[in-house]
Amino acid sequence: MNKEFTFTLKSICLDENYHPSVNTRITTNFANLARGDYRQSNLRNALAMINNRFNALARWDNPTGNRYSVELEIVSIDIDVEGNGEYFPSIEVLKTNIVDKKTNQRLEGIVGNNFSSYVRDYDFSVLLQEHNRNQAKFSIPDNFGELHGNIFKAFINSDIYKSNFDKPPVICLSVSDNKTYHRTANQHPVLGVEYQPNESSLTEQYFKKMGLQVRYFMPPNSAAPFAFYHVGDLLNDYTNLELISTISTMETFQKIYRPEIYNANTTAGESYKPDLKNMDHSLTQIVYDREERSALASDQGKFAEEHFIKPYQRTLEQWSVQYAK
Repeated sequence: MNKEFTFTLKSICLDENYHPSVNTRITTNFANLARGDYRQSNLRNALAMINNRFNALARWDNPTGNRYSVELEIVSIDIDVEGNGEYFPSIEVLKTNIVDKKTNQRLEGIVGNNFSSYVRDYDFSVLLQEHNRNQAKFSIPDNFGELHGNIFKAFINSDIYKSNFDKPPVICLSVSDNKTYHRTANQHPVLGVEYQPNESSLTEQYFKKMGLQVRYFMPPNSAAPFAFYHVGDLLNDYTNLELISTISTMETFQKIYRPEIYNANTTAGESYKPDLKNMDHSLTQIVYDREERSALASDQGKFAEEHFIKPYQRTLEQWSVQYAK
């Protein structure tokens, strides 16, 4: 089988007037904020937090602390498997743009940041759960994550990606609460202090199949390290302002959704084990339904199974094997 899937790309501005589209995963960070009675104030407050954090990190030639603002685009990628014009929502990421109010320039930021995928929901919330149901010992299914990884790599290597973005993506995630992280002597002026985990995680292995490696850094005045998944050289392939746009954006979301870790009242030390039951933390002034957000991942995984995995299973399996060669 020698067939290429077709990708389409759409983007929409994420501002206080944003409304999620019908195809957006409703547990996605930004979509979850943009629902309910407090949707507009949620978005306004989150964007203000992002801008404040950006200016706090970009202190040089910025005496008033308001030189920059961040504009966000939601980038949605759909995939056509059969070449018949029927598209399935494949990947959704954020693109940062930096507005320099001193020079009146709009600078490119980083694409990636947040990462959403229906197929990943299927892998973790359906396939992995079913594989381990009634099993005495946890195990990973054969070829776990390979289809998803190959779809992601196919998109990154596609003409549509290269024509829209100049650099590879950087995805910034929370650290895992079942690992311990140890501080190293390595320090970057923007990314901060580097940490190393005591062992590899399933998430690391999953993202490795997407062609991404990971490094862990705790930026200045952050409460905990972040996982930065990237291609190439994270420290030298991106400018300081580009990296700050990712840090300020994703730290804001993590303060909202994982305040026990990222809005904790104490910071990570030499040895750090994240604790989602940590009571010594502060809450933001942003309202959302936390339990609903957690429960919906399973529903979205089942949606992917019904509308993508099962209808195209043979085609997807053949394509993935061929793509990996």
